Amino acid sequence: MKQLRKDSFIKLLACIIAIVAVFAFFVSPLAHSIRQGLDLQGGTHVVLEAEDTPEAAVNEDAMERVVKIMEKRVNELGLTEPIIQRQGERRIIVELPGIKDPDKAIQVIGKTAMLEFKDEDGNTALTGTDLQNAKEETDQQGQNLVSLEFSSEGGQKFADLTTKNVGRKIAILLDGEVLTAPNVKEPILGGKAVITGSRTLEEAHNLAILLRSGSLPVKVNIIETRTVGPTLGQDSKDKSVFAFTVGIAAVLIFMVLFYRLSGFIADISLMAYVIMLLFILKMLDATLTLPGVAGIILSVGMAVDANVLIFEHFKEEYRLGKTLRLSMDAGFKRAFTTIFDSNITTIIAAAVLFFFGTGTIKGFAITLGLGVVLSMFTAITLTQYMLKLLIASNIFQNSKVYGASRPAEEGKVKTNE
Repeated sequence: MKQLRKDSFIKLLACIIAIVAVFAFFVSPLAHSIRQGLDLQGGTHVVLEAEDTPEAAVNEDAMERVVKIMEKRVNELGLTEPIIQRQGERRIIVELPGIKDPDKAIQVIGKTAMLEFKDEDGNTALTGTDLQNAKEETDQQGQNLVSLEFSSEGGQKFADLTTKNVGRKIAILLDGEVLTAPNVKEPILGGKAVITGSRTLEEAHNLAILLRSGSLPVKVNIIETRTVGPTLGQDSKDKSVFAFTVGIAAVLIFMVLFYRLSGFIADISLMAYVIMLLFILKMLDATLTLPGVAGIILSVGMAVDANVLIFEHFKEEYRLGKTLRLSMDAGFKRAFTTIFDSNITTIIAAAVLFFFGTGTIKGFAITLGLGVVLSMFTAITLTQYMLKLLIASNIFQNSKVYGASRPAEEGKVKTNE
């Protein structure tokens, strides 16, 4: 019996040390490694809406192509963790976290990018569909330009165009605006050309992105832009960290004050819960936003609520005259149905928010749903396991240290049957 108590104590101590050590060393790195949304690090939020024109009507195929082209353009801007997603039938939301120049980014993602080569008579000989590649360059004179390379068919069209227009101008237009209109001195047969006139290399780079990604299949209008400055984003982040820290600290203190050692064990389980939640969010490559932080804090409260239900039933069973071991077992069994039912309804609500919500609402639903599932595991499995070890070790024989007492009999009790 003495060896069993010793083994239980060693296992309990090992669990506590392992959880506290992992929490202390990994909670901060994990929290900072999760990618942050627009409201936490600043950036630009753009809402685009497709519009029917005589040339092209908006349909599902066109919208899918617009999203893919937007993704390609935004990715080539070199931004960190951008978000591009559909909203309804005609709208697209683009979030650009940490962007330094929102105006230029908006110009790049919103342009139709219809490239045309026209002769002096206004006839279109080539379009962007004939283009194979485009990249920014700086020539020997330090002039910024965009180098174009045509497909084999496009190269032949360009050769025919320049051959027929020697001594005349060829206009290169983007979305109906003339970018440049050089004079053709001689036929160009190599299937290559350059666009001059870019004031900076970055401007040439942005133009090359547009040309490489291709033209949008339908007209797209920017109907909303919202910029969150890095200072405001940092302020939101600091307040979120403060709220999370205060919330966790208040919960830990509350549990110890009201439930003594049982509350302490619940606090250790709560540390494990936080680490597991952050790890899963990292593995899912989730984007943490302010609503997502709110979901985490809410799920922490629900995790504690489960422990409160268990401990209250535990205290009731002990008052009826049962031993600590039997009271604890009965407390978990009685509380399980209530915990399960309440958590299932919360998971259903989170699922509805995820499937029918958009943007940050989905982030809230993910953190809340994951948090509820993990809270059930830590409250019902981990807390119960450590409490069994604590009672089996028989270190503390006074029922008050477990937060339980009997009306007429307190003090030393029989811990095992």
